[in-house]
Amino acid sequence: MKIDWDRRTCARKGHVTYAPDDPRLRVRLHAETALGDVWRCLRCGDFALGEPHGSGPADEAPLVPRGKVLRDLFILRFLAIERAVRGVFIVLVAVAVWKFSNSQDSVRRLFNENLDVFRPVFRHFHYDLDHSPVVDSIQKAFGYKHSTLMLVAALLLAYALIELIEAVGLWYAKRWAEYLTVVATAAFLPLEIYELTEHISWLKIATLVLNILAVLYIALAKRLFGLRGGRRKFEEERHSASLMEVEESAGVTV
Repeated sequence: MKIDWDRRTCARKGHVTYAPDDPRLRVRLHAETALGDVWRCLRCGDFALGEPHGSGPADEAPLVPRGKVLRDLFILRFLAIERAVRGVFIVLVAVAVWKFSNSQDSVRRLFNENLDVFRPVFRHFHYDLDHSPVVDSIQKAFGYKHSTLMLVAALLLAYALIELIEAVGLWYAKRWAEYLTVVATAAFLPLEIYELTEHISWLKIATLVLNILAVLYIALAKRLFGLRGGRRKFEEERHSASLMEVEESAGVTV
């Protein structure tokens, strides 16, 4: 089913109306009813009762996201949420590594004690904990130096900060955030591919595919790095959209 992004957004946020100075456009955006004056919404085109939200020259009409732009904004905010969740998770991992680095010996003793308790239980289900890859990885971690673990925690925090900055910028559709997301995500793609060669999982595959699609979508749709006309074409579209908002809503051909 096709989504009407314009009316969907107006239902949540309300209509956006504007009274242009040009009488030829003004008369097409305005009507009088028994209940009072109504103005055509610049987003969905429906008439809304009450005073306009703004007035002035047509080319100064607010740039109201509509149609494809609203869909693009929805996708950017989906990516923003994904980045925010990932960033918070990485922060938690970094904190865990930091705490572990300060109490390796006690954690090691606790782990070994619990391992002795659960070893017979897992053996009953024909699973050998002594040859488990997960257990082996944890035991190797106990041998890491304190300085190494602190460096890992610092790197994780730096990575989480990048993810959270991306999330905020993408939520507000900032162009610098789109560049940052493309560069940062593309930089980690080789690492994600390498991890797949070590161990394949559906989560890793889904993450890799999502990141590749995010890089391609943002770079192409937002005309980054000179693609599809680059920033000049992007700014022309924004100016054109601002100038055409009132004229398109009024049904005036230029």
